[in-house]
Amino acid sequence: MNLILGTGFIFLTSLLSARIIGKFKLPVVTAYLLLGILIGPHILKLVPVKLLSVSNIVSNIVLGIIAFGIGQNFQISTFKKIGKSVTWISVLESIGAWTLVTAAFFFIVRQPLYVSLLFGAIAAATDPVATIMVIREYRTKGVFTDTLLSVVAIDDAWGLIIFALSLAISRALYGHQIAPTYLLETLGFSLLEIFGAFILGGIAAFVLSYFSKYIKSKTELLTFTLGFVLLVIGLAIELRLSVLLANMFFGSVLVNINKSSFQFFDILNTIDSQLFLIFFVLAGANLEVGLLPKLGLLGVSYLLVRVVGKVSGAGLGGILGKSPSNVRKYIGFALVPQAGVALACALIAKNDFPEIGNMIFSTIVATTVIYELIGPICSKFALVKAGEITKE
Repeated sequence: MNLILGTGFIFLTSLLSARIIGKFKLPVVTAYLLLGILIGPHILKLVPVKLLSVSNIVSNIVLGIIAFGIGQNFQISTFKKIGKSVTWISVLESIGAWTLVTAAFFFIVRQPLYVSLLFGAIAAATDPVATIMVIREYRTKGVFTDTLLSVVAIDDAWGLIIFALSLAISRALYGHQIAPTYLLETLGFSLLEIFGAFILGGIAAFVLSYFSKYIKSKTELLTFTLGFVLLVIGLAIELRLSVLLANMFFGSVLVNINKSSFQFFDILNTIDSQLFLIFFVLAGANLEVGLLPKLGLLGVSYLLVRVVGKVSGAGLGGILGKSPSNVRKYIGFALVPQAGVALACALIAKNDFPEIGNMIFSTIVATTVIYELIGPICSKFALVKAGEITKE
């Protein structure tokens, strides 16, 4: 099957699979992942090899667009509105999952430190789409719903920062002996990478904002915005900076310096659905099905410990932020879903660490399918216990 024929086949079968999975009230992400696994090279072999070979390029582009969109949540005026409670909850639920999963993989599962750090960092990400779908379906209102919407809007930003920092440290630890001076050097390079990404994103935001006055139509706006996002992705790769952070800083600086910045984020929404579709199907197709039986302890540990980290971290954040009792007790359960950001981070880990990359990626794909199946149920459970779903 040639590349164009294969792409057309994926688009049409994705539409069909989304309709089928919709009958079970599950997220379309689950449909795309399961389709990718089914038509991938290990089962039906219907995905062109050439398309699989560009998975890394697709993941970088999708990751850049996701990170750019996440950046718009870092508007200073937004932070003043959401208050301390949301900030504490979003930061500590990310750190809770990162810390507990890293510790569990290092001390219990007996994985090397750099592998444990990567699993922990990926665990920090969540999937806001599944949570928002449940809120919309039951039309919930109240303090719990407002807090939850604010948390899912910004927590992936903390997840991206944690992943970028962990990735830099893991790269440095990979294949080297640990010494105090070496760790300090590693930390220095990590901070340099974050600072470099901030400079790149900031410059891009100011240049885009200045030249945007010459844009005259929506077609030009789409080309202009997409061009800048691709430019930042490409420069970040060339300069060995984090694609995630460079684009997130790009979006966050832009939203604070340009009063019409919403138009740049909105225009990308007109094309990102098709890119995300291809990304999720390719993620499923890249799954090493043969590795699944060997992931027993890894997969179970990741599934359980991540949930414990999310619930305990969010609960602690709720206490420090002086949130209402129902928010402290249950908001962590609504943050269980995991999808796009985690898969994109896993693809980066797969490409950067060839020896253990397939094991990491297969674990994240398999657990993402499970989280996308149980995640909406957990979100509904939290909303029911919080008293904001009273009848179905």
